[in-house]
Amino acid sequence: MHKMENLEERYELALERIKEIKCEPETADEYKDYFQKTAGFLTMMCEYYGDMDKICSEFPLDSLKSLNYSIYADILEDNYSVSYANPEYAVNKLGIYGQVLSFLYSEIRALSVYVFEKRLTDIVIIMELFIQIYDKFIDEERPLIKYIKEAIYYHEYDYADVTVAYRIKETLDPSFDFAKRIVMDSDLSDLRYLYRYGEYISENETKLAEFLNKFSEEEIDKIASTYTEGFKRGFVTMRIDMSPKKTVCIRYAIGQERIVRAAIRQFREMGLEAILTRYPVSRINRRMTQRQGYTGTSANKQYDYDHRMDDTLFLDRAFAERKLEVAESTYEELKELAAVYAGPAVIEVFGENPFNPEIKQDALSYTEKQQELSVELQTKMSQLVNKYIPGDKYSFTIIAYPIPEIGEKFEEIFNETVKVNNLDNALYTNIQQSIIDVLDKSEKVLVKGRSNNVTDVTVMLHELKNPEKETKFENCVADVNIPVGEVFTSPVLKGTNGTLNVSEVYLNGLKYVDLKITFKDGMISDYTCSNFDSEEENKKYIKENLLYNRQTLPIGEFAIGTNTTAYVMANKYDILYKLPILIVEKTGPHFAVGDTCYSHSEDNVIFNPDGKEIVAKENECSVLRHEDMSKAYFNCHTDITIPYDEIGEICAVDGNGNEIPVIINGRFVLKGTEPLNEVFDN
Repeated sequence: MHKMENLEERYELALERIKEIKCEPETADEYKDYFQKTAGFLTMMCEYYGDMDKICSEFPLDSLKSLNYSIYADILEDNYSVSYANPEYAVNKLGIYGQVLSFLYSEIRALSVYVFEKRLTDIVIIMELFIQIYDKFIDEERPLIKYIKEAIYYHEYDYADVTVAYRIKETLDPSFDFAKRIVMDSDLSDLRYLYRYGEYISENETKLAEFLNKFSEEEIDKIASTYTEGFKRGFVTMRIDMSPKKTVCIRYAIGQERIVRAAIRQFREMGLEAILTRYPVSRINRRMTQRQGYTGTSANKQYDYDHRMDDTLFLDRAFAERKLEVAESTYEELKELAAVYAGPAVIEVFGENPFNPEIKQDALSYTEKQQELSVELQTKMSQLVNKYIPGDKYSFTIIAYPIPEIGEKFEEIFNETVKVNNLDNALYTNIQQSIIDVLDKSEKVLVKGRSNNVTDVTVMLHELKNPEKETKFENCVADVNIPVGEVFTSPVLKGTNGTLNVSEVYLNGLKYVDLKITFKDGMISDYTCSNFDSEEENKKYIKENLLYNRQTLPIGEFAIGTNTTAYVMANKYDILYKLPILIVEKTGPHFAVGDTCYSHSEDNVIFNPDGKEIVAKENECSVLRHEDMSKAYFNCHTDITIPYDEIGEICAVDGNGNEIPVIINGRFVLKGTEPLNEVFDN
């Protein structure tokens, strides 16, 4: 095992060697360019080590913009085709070494974070890995590829107690305050502060920050309070005592600092200290293309996608056990901090152009065995987190706002979104209750598409033992899940059959065209889309990014969205397919694949505003938690919404076969729901 000693000395020695490599690599000619350019990036970043605070406070804005460009230039779309970060280019230039050396380069690029955060340990170990692999090309002109892979494997394995442990600590310990100091101590009217993060800064970040600087403190406080008060209401709704909690994790988009600063102050008034955690930058802690934590706009989504499964180089049974061992010992060390963690408070963004990735054969990908192992590892990690942070002991909240990429009417759309996020809870509570009253008397719901939408699903509902005191659907208003506007349930899987279809949808940052999912007894039995010419590629795309490499997933939720105001806004500005799931799910019926909304909290007693207890909280999978947790939970929950204009009908069906229409041809027809159609008419 390694010893983290003499870091400064190791840093100086490594840097001296890397400078030599930059000047004159000693490898065979075909590898010189790779090692020279990679060493060049390393030395460039090390030149900034320890000086970034001074640079960001003294350099003019244009100079910081140029510096930021120089750090990210080679992975930007215009340059990516000739970058070693591109596995296709790397394989073309480096042959059998291309994939692994492209991975190495992508890991080295994390210095753009480590240098700004002054994380010397992470800087040193990645520099030493680079030198170790370089030396193999000196010892042998063409070393066996297995020796290169072994070096990477043992690096990831040995240093897991550094990399995995750090990730857990920074999510629980408020003393990790790099970003919080930026938010609270910077002059936010001076946009140079944006470059202190070390993230790629695009016009999204600068224009968003400029726009928010136009708001008064009172207006910013109001925007922030919608979100912070929603977080607090979550504890009330779930009947969880918030008084023992001391910390809350804020996830946000760079450029939103004025809102975040106000939120930090408001949370402090509630007795909660904010933790601001960056999305993980090293592959050992990442999951596919997800960016969970504060982040800027991706410099290149194709780059992120190409490297989504780079952990195939080190993912095996021994490594999985090592990662779990480190994670458990770290959580045990931090169990007191875990006990006072109140949950995540998330500010999402929307408006980015939908991304339809190019599938590259040269990108690393899992073997079938690794697919199964990755699912198993994620399941066990989730169980471990739930052991120290029980799902029934914390809350969350999510809200979303647009970014400038959404178009020239960004400011107008932002203001409209603020209105959508603050719709009248009382009005929607009453309207949604009229829908629930009918659904509670029904045994199933029929959902059918119209025109080219071939949706035809029968959703089976739970049975009520005491209809006077129990309900099947949650009356969801704007607390943890903002904006207002849905009624939802966990369906009975047996008897839930049919095909779900949506013409276009944007899920987890990826675009799906003509997505079709078939269910048999509530489980996915088939799926396809029209993203690619090859049916094989379409299925692979869905399996990797929607099923997370599982063979199947259950329907975890069925809901009817009621936020017609958000839907009309989306159509007015032609942004329906740019909206986040958080808003889209309120603009039509939706199905979630994966866990139920009550994952790990099934035994909590929850009531609707009318006082009835919500009893439809689990299904035939989640009930298995009493026997085998690995079969009960899937650690994902992806909402797929059918827009109103693609809905032919939604009908509740009672035990006698009587059909009660809720929506016909995209409009609400149930008595009591008339106000929802007014926005269409206007």
